Amino acid sequence: MKNNYTKKDMLGSPDRFGYEWNRYSEIIPDYEKQFLKWIFPLSKKSFKNKKVLDAGCGTGRNSFWPLKYGAKEVFSFDYNIKTVTAAKRNLRNFKNSKVLFNSIYEIDYKDKFDITFSIGVIHHLEDPREAIKKMVSATKKNGIVLIWVYGYEGNEWIVRYVNPLRKITSRLPVFATHLLSYVCSVPLYFYLKFFKQNHPYFKQLSNFRFWHVHSIVFDQLIPKIANYWRENEAKALFQNQGLKNIKSFHVNNNSWTVVGIRK
Repeated sequence: MKNNYTKKDMLGSPDRFGYEWNRYSEIIPDYEKQFLKWIFPLSKKSFKNKKVLDAGCGTGRNSFWPLKYGAKEVFSFDYNIKTVTAAKRNLRNFKNSKVLFNSIYEIDYKDKFDITFSIGVIHHLEDPREAIKKMVSATKKNGIVLIWVYGYEGNEWIVRYVNPLRKITSRLPVFATHLLSYVCSVPLYFYLKFFKQNHPYFKQLSNFRFWHVHSIVFDQLIPKIANYWRENEAKALFQNQGLKNIKSFHVNNNSWTVVGIRK
C-alpha cells in the first residue's frame, strides 16, 4: 500500500521532537529509574567496559546512565540539530562520549558495538524494521540489540482517545501544540497528586514534577507517527534480522522491551 510520507517523514517528527528536547533537556534522577526499567533484563553491570550505541538519543539522558555505569565508549546520535546540541551539552563531561547528527537509517558502523539500543524511537518511524536492520549491522557478533516501544496492551485508551486528537495536534505549529497540551497536563497532574494510583506507570508519574508530566503529555501529542504494538508485533520487528534468543518484557504494563543477540 502506498502512503503519503516523504523521506523526512520516515524519520517520524525530528523537528517537532527537537522543539521538545530543546525545551525539556534537563536530566533528573527520576530518569535513571525509568532507564533501568526500559533496559531490563540488562542492568548497570551490563554496560561496564562496553562499547554502546544509543540510536536516537534525544537529550542524551539514556546515554548518560551507561556512561555513569562505566561504559568504555558511548556513541549517540539524533536527527535534529537542537536535539544533538542538547545531548552534547548534557554529556560534555564524559570524554568517552561522542554525539553525532545522523539518521537511524544511515548508521555506517559495522560490527562495532557490544550493546546497541533505541529507546522511544522505533515506534515513531515509518520503516522500523529497516532501522533495526541498521542497528543489528552496527552490533558485534553476540552483541546485544535492544528496543523499548509503546505497547498496545495497557494503552488501549490512548489508541482510542489520544490517537484521533494527535491527528490534529501533530499538524499544528509545534508551539501551538505545546500550549494546547496544558489542557490535558494540568488536570492529569492534579489527578495524579490527589488520587491514589494503582497502575504502575501512573504511580511513577505521581512522583514527577509538573513540568515533567507536561513534557510527557506534549510528547504524546506532537509526533506524526506513533505505533502501539502488541507483544507479538513488537517481537516480530526482530524476526529474520540476524538475531537469536529474542525475548520481550512488559514494562509498566503498557510498553515492551525487546532484546536479541546478534548471530
